[in-house]
Amino acid sequence: MLLIALFIATFFLAYCNGANDNFKGVATLFGSQTTNYKTAITWATITTFAGSVFSIFLAETLVKSFSGKGLVPDEIANAPDFHLAVAIAAGLTVIFATLTGFPISTTHGLTGALVGAGLVAIATEVNFTALQNTFLMPLLLSPMIAIPLAALIYGLSRYLRVYLGIQKEWCICAGQTQQIIPIPQPDATNILKCITTADVAVDSLDKCTQRYLGNFLQIPSQKLVDVCHFMSAGIVSFARGLNDTPKIVSLMLVGQSISVQWGSLAVALGMAIGGLLNAKKVAETMSKKLTAMNTGQGLVANLVTGFLVIAASRYGLPVSTTHVSVGSIFGVGLISKKANVRVFYQILLSWILTLPIAALISGCAYWVLHR
Repeated sequence: MLLIALFIATFFLAYCNGANDNFKGVATLFGSQTTNYKTAITWATITTFAGSVFSIFLAETLVKSFSGKGLVPDEIANAPDFHLAVAIAAGLTVIFATLTGFPISTTHGLTGALVGAGLVAIATEVNFTALQNTFLMPLLLSPMIAIPLAALIYGLSRYLRVYLGIQKEWCICAGQTQQIIPIPQPDATNILKCITTADVAVDSLDKCTQRYLGNFLQIPSQKLVDVCHFMSAGIVSFARGLNDTPKIVSLMLVGQSISVQWGSLAVALGMAIGGLLNAKKVAETMSKKLTAMNTGQGLVANLVTGFLVIAASRYGLPVSTTHVSVGSIFGVGLISKKANVRVFYQILLSWILTLPIAALISGCAYWVLHR
């Protein structure tokens, strides 16, 4: 029964992860008006699922790290109640953030949950050196690297665009607006008359879309950027599935009750369902509130995110796709001078609160389960 409960709790965590994280890879597609929400989340679901399946063959280091081994003694790390407490705490933390629209890190939630259950199990005997080196340092460094790297690459790409003679254009939206106005009459009555006036919108974020002019290697610049933007969003989503799936699967692998292959497929399915059903609030925060962007800016942010997350997966570093993605988008927004600093600070606060909240829930859950 405990193993069945563990499977259900881990699947719930995968669902919560998909709801909070799946859209992050395609947030720039929706935010730059390159495509609509439905197309963006469909593309994210397909590519994330592919990354989850591919993680079966890679990322063994992440599976070992998030099993708790090295952080707590093996007899505790191999206990189902320890893993169940971690899954419950991380899932509840992530779903609460999702429902309030904050893009937090599942990696952060898992780390806090591991520490909370570990402290209740063995108090101060938790390996804090391993916690710092294996978990906290990559989590702290990832946004600190992503922000300046995205700002630098976007600055260079903008210089290159101008050097190649690729200019921007804004559409002019022209139409007509009908208004009904009263016309006073001598007998103190009014006659309602419908008049038509011109309505023109220039450089309006809700009505106009910025596009690129000119050709590059005989290919229209806008078409080339759009294709590359879609591919980069797919790379980010693939990398997220590759990096996050092993962390969640590790909770299922207690007593060899399920294989890595079947566990990864179950997690991939849970992530896909969560993203399709419950991603809209986080999508609004990532795509619309953090910064305004065009296709080229979104492309740069995605390239930086994809590169850093794939490199981290290759070397077993538990970086947060959320931290890297938000950092990249914010870094581009700083250079374009459209970043919403207030929203970024709110997201930063949610990151800070994730660890203690997950640790508290996990500690309480382990205390109850262990007895």
